[in-house]
Amino acid sequence: MTDPKPKPKKPRGVAQLIAGACIACGARCQSVCPVNCVEMTDTGEPIIDAPKCIGCQKCIKICPASALEMYFTPEEREILAELAASAMPVEEEIDPEAAVLAKKLAEYRGVWVFIEQTEGEPARVSWELLGVGAGLAQTLGVELCALVIGHQVEQLCSEAFAHGASKAYLMDAPVYWHYRTEAYVEACCHLIETYKPEVVLMGATGMGRDLAGAIATRVATGLTADCTGLAIDDKRNLMQTRPAFGGNIMATIMCDRFRPQMSTVRPNVMPMPERREGAQGTIVRDPFTVPEESVLTKVVEIIRDSHSKGAVDITGAEFIISGGRGMMSPENFSILQELADELGGVVGASRSAVDAGWMPGDRQVGQTGKTVRPKIYIACGISGAIQHLVGMQDSDVVIAINRDAGAPIFEVATYGIVGDLFQVVPALTRQIRELKQKK
Repeated sequence: MTDPKPKPKKPRGVAQLIAGACIACGARCQSVCPVNCVEMTDTGEPIIDAPKCIGCQKCIKICPASALEMYFTPEEREILAELAASAMPVEEEIDPEAAVLAKKLAEYRGVWVFIEQTEGEPARVSWELLGVGAGLAQTLGVELCALVIGHQVEQLCSEAFAHGASKAYLMDAPVYWHYRTEAYVEACCHLIETYKPEVVLMGATGMGRDLAGAIATRVATGLTADCTGLAIDDKRNLMQTRPAFGGNIMATIMCDRFRPQMSTVRPNVMPMPERREGAQGTIVRDPFTVPEESVLTKVVEIIRDSHSKGAVDITGAEFIISGGRGMMSPENFSILQELADELGGVVGASRSAVDAGWMPGDRQVGQTGKTVRPKIYIACGISGAIQHLVGMQDSDVVIAINRDAGAPIFEVATYGIVGDLFQVVPALTRQIRELKQKK
């Protein structure tokens, strides 16, 4: 009697790099390797020491670009084919660490948007975030919730429902009347620890940047600032896209091992959702308050920038005429102002024009300035560096005027005019003035 042929053991293989796929994410694969068989090159790509690899696949699972794969020898591929053809199922090894992580992440559900307000006046970016948050919540199959903190601000819950939220967490007390970091951080962390949201979105404003960083530090999670795009991958990770390396590339960042996933988004980057009159939702009133005596900061007076002489809010303008280095001098911006006056718009500027002192900082459009979404954006003497394009590329119509036919601005322009702006702009102004007079 012959002994039964032993069932072949499933080969584990070894990890290998897919040529050209690595995005140099920061040595994640090296950090999780339990046998230290991954070394990094000067360009940030992994080198796998195949004889040391045990085929645990941890590096493959953590790679955000799927740049690693398992390699099997011809003999191992034959064994895999034999196992696949056999009727007996192959029991996969369970990674205890991965199981613990999956259980931890599963405790967090829901997309939250922080409703920023000052003395009861909401920030527009909060409604924009509810619009993008609705898409994320639908993909994840969870609720879209608003986080409302302040004093006598319950009406903002109704406004949040009108912009897409189905639930609002409300913390209403005198200690929250003015924004103060200590009080708001305590309140937000209490709600996060109690209700465990999966995603938390905030505006990349002065308040949002201050609050988001402090919360992320307290709850020990990641935070991606100034995002221009948000999406969900097949593992429920929030894909957060933002400019990197001075705006020269667009990086997609994921926080795949911690929750909640936190992002800040600049105003006017996301489209405003359609307002639904009479929409209803659930208000969850949380009685948690912070003792006034524990808050070291006291607000004496709020001075708004918009009250200062000459201040212009370009983020809300429907027509923007921006000038760059090609304007040659600050005096020449007067021709842009004439065109703006005829259109009922405002004058903006590129970073180079602001750095030269030709225009004030509140007029700067771009990554380090303001993000705008006007109906018409006219770029005069602006070459089109990526830092500037990030701030205006979502305009409905972009008109570029430049003498250099190869300027990058023409790649995103709806209409391009190759010519001398000192002739083109006055001609446009005269034509618009004549059309208005005929009416």
